[in-house]
Order: sequence, then C-alpha cells, then structure tokens
Amino acid sequence: MKFAVSLTMERFSPDAPMSRVKNNLLELARIADEGGFETLWTAEHHTIECTISPNPFQTLTWLGQHTDQIRLGTSTLVAPYWSPIRLAGEAALCDHLTDGRLEFGIARGSYQYEFDRMAGGMPQQEGVAYLKELVPAVRKLWQGDYAHNGQYWNFPLATAVPKPLQQPHPPIWVAARDPGTFDWAISVGANILSTPLSAPAAEIQVLADKFEKAVADHPEVPRPRFMMQRRTCVYDRPEDWQLAVQHSMDYGRTFENLMQNIGAVREGFPEAVPFESVKGKDNYNPDNIRKNLMFGTPDEVIEKLLAYEAAGVDQYCLGLTFNLPFELQKKTLRLFVDEVMPFFAAREQDRQRAVGSGR
Repeated sequence: MKFAVSLTMERFSPDAPMSRVKNNLLELARIADEGGFETLWTAEHHTIECTISPNPFQTLTWLGQHTDQIRLGTSTLVAPYWSPIRLAGEAALCDHLTDGRLEFGIARGSYQYEFDRMAGGMPQQEGVAYLKELVPAVRKLWQGDYAHNGQYWNFPLATAVPKPLQQPHPPIWVAARDPGTFDWAISVGANILSTPLSAPAAEIQVLADKFEKAVADHPEVPRPRFMMQRRTCVYDRPEDWQLAVQHSMDYGRTFENLMQNIGAVREGFPEAVPFESVKGKDNYNPDNIRKNLMFGTPDEVIEKLLAYEAAGVDQYCLGLTFNLPFELQKKTLRLFVDEVMPFFAAREQDRQRAVGSGR
C-alpha cells in the first residue's frame, strides 16, 4: 500500500493573508515530497475560501517547480465546469510543466452551492452524465484529431494541443461511491478514487466490494488502482484526539452548508450550520469521529490502516484540508513519514522476500 496526501489552500478567516496560506501549502508539499509520499492530490472548487483552487492545474504546476518526485493529481476536476478541448489541452500542458507527473482525477462534482453558480443551478447529481461524456472525449483528443457530437458538447475536428508528455496519456482516476460509477469508470480503464466519508470502518470493505465486483465484471480491462481517502490527524499522545475531532466536527458543519445549500456564505466564507441542525447524527458523535476517521497516535493509525490494506486499497490518502492548525498538519505528515510509513515499507519488503524465496 502506497501513501498520498490531499492538500488545498484554505482560509477560514479574512484575517489569514493569502501569502501565508500559499506558503503553508508549499511547506506541506515539500515535506510530503521529501518524505516519500507517492502523490499529492488537490481539488477544484470555486467561490469558497475554505478550498481555494479555481484551477488545480495552476496549483500543481506551481508545486511541480518546488518538488522533485511526488506525483501531482487533481482530486478532482468537476466535469460539468469544463469543455473537452480546454480540459484536454490544459491537462496535457500541466503534464509537460510537471515533467510527466500529472495524475488526472475527475468527478461529477459535489457542492450544490457551487453548481448554482458554475452550472446554471443544475442538480449536482446530474453531473455524472457530463462525466461520462467528457472523459472519453478528452482521451480521444489526446490521441489525435477528433470531432464530437454529444448531448452536452459539439465541436468539429480538433485535437489536444499539446499532447500529454505521458503516453498514451496521464493515469485517469474517477471519484466513485455508488456501484454504477465504479462499473463505468473501470469499464473505461480508469482508476478509482473513493472515500468512506465519516462512516464506520465497515464502509471500507463495502467500497472495496464494489470495486472488486466492477473489476470482476470487466475482465477485458487491466486491473486498475484503488485509492481511498479519510480525514487524517496523527499526534503524540492519545489524549490529543479532542482537537482533531473538534476541527472535524466544525468543518463538517461547513460541509453540510455547501452540500445542502442551507446556510449563508459571506465574502466566500461559508457559515457552519448550527450544531442543533446536525446534533444526534452518528457522524457528529465525538467518539464515533475519533474511531472512524484516521485520528490517532502512530500505533493507533497503523492499526486502522491495516483494515485498508486488507481491503485491497492500493493507495491511502491523508485528507489534511479540514482547518487543522498548520503546526498539527506538519506534525501529522512528519509522524506519518517517520513512524507509520516505515511499518508498511517493512511489510512490503517481507512480502517480496517471501515471493523471492518461493514461500
């Protein structure tokens, strides 16, 4: 199992200068690169300060100039916000500017608040149809001349300029939680990005079963990779769990605002919906959050990660963008690099030795 980190510039107060926000992201990216993380993922969002990333290709190109090895991924582009020609060209150029390190992650989109402003108010659930038309069109534009006559986009013969550096194209990843999206994504040769959100650990296997069924249903397709992401915080002392849980709960109330479109957003800052609106839900129970999310000491985190490894997850992604204090974000990465990743590296070495010896 490899490891990745999801990072995005975030502001939760107008008192936080963008210069500091930008520099914090760069420092975390460098720690992840030097520490041996496989991929850094960053999202696309618009008009909200808690996730500042109107074009993740810009962010990744910038980070690519300050990192050496880590792969750089979009998690995720929002399909209805793009045209095939523009997306194919911008992704390919980003691939060149990052020396072939781009991972192309895409999804239907999430926040209804954004869809009201970016997609004419269409229900965000309808984004999946755009996704299914967009991905094959982008892939064909990467290959050469292609004309498209579809439901959402139409254009005469054209091609991506430039073509991607990686051939035949950068790895494609699709965000999925429902069985239909798993099945479609794997049928077109995409890898899978998924998350159990705040659900109990049993959800890990539920998602893994959806992945395995889709793989079994498409034997004609080479086995794709499977990434899973959770909010993550690693700390020295077991009693430090309360800070991580409180930040997760506060961020969750902001998430409810944007997903359900039920709260105010002023100057780009979403207001957290009142705790009374969510109180009683299992995923707002502090003990459940502590148990379900990737919160814990290094030993506790290793124990939780074994469930992901057992479920066949190829890449576990640390979700760090939920308004954790910056020093705690840095500590999380460093503890993960120093005390968690070596455990799994040793397990991989043991497996390889066993295979080599024929055991």
